[in-house]
This record gives sequence, structure tokens and C-alpha cells, in this order.
Amino acid sequence: MSANIVYAILVTSLATFLSRFLGVISSQGIKETSKLFRWFNCLAYATLAALIARTIIFPAGVLVDSTYSSRLIVVLLSLFVFFISKKNYIYPTVFSAICMTIINNYI
Repeated sequence: MSANIVYAILVTSLATFLSRFLGVISSQGIKETSKLFRWFNCLAYATLAALIARTIIFPAGVLVDSTYSSRLIVVLLSLFVFFISKKNYIYPTVFSAICMTIINNYI
């Protein structure tokens, strides 16, 4: 292996584990009901919603071949499964992959 690759792996690993370590240390003083914690929670959900919306509206990779309507149908059906399964994340995730495969290949 090249020395540059080893350095890159070491630096990225250090940055990842350092940020996680500092998060664990700083989380001791934060209460789950505090305004700061709720703000970060809202920020995380907003970022996730933006990434999902970007994937649906401006797909990349394999999703480029699918139509906008098929992506929208899969999202709506997956949301339905999410609420039916009492807000379980596993079922709609697996369902969306299967549903998208069926819609793109057979319909």
C-alpha cells in the first residue's frame, strides 16, 4: 500500500473517533429535555428530510432510470408501511427496496 493511503486512513479514523469521543464527553452535561438538545434533534431530522427529498427529486446512480411517479409511489407506500408497523424503520426500508425493484422491472 502507498504511504499516502495509510496516512489518509489514519487521519480520517482519528477525526471520526475524536469527534465521537468528544461527543460522548460533552453529552454528559446535556439534558434530553433541554432546548439545545431538541434543536440538534430537529436539525438532524431536517437534514435527513432534505437528503431524502433530494434523492427523490434529483436522483443519482441507479435511481436516474426510474420515473418520478414511481419514486413518489414508493415513498407514499413506504410511509404507509412505516405508520402501520408502529414506526418501525426496518419494514418500510425493506419494503421500499422490494417495491422499487418490482415497479421498475415489471411494471
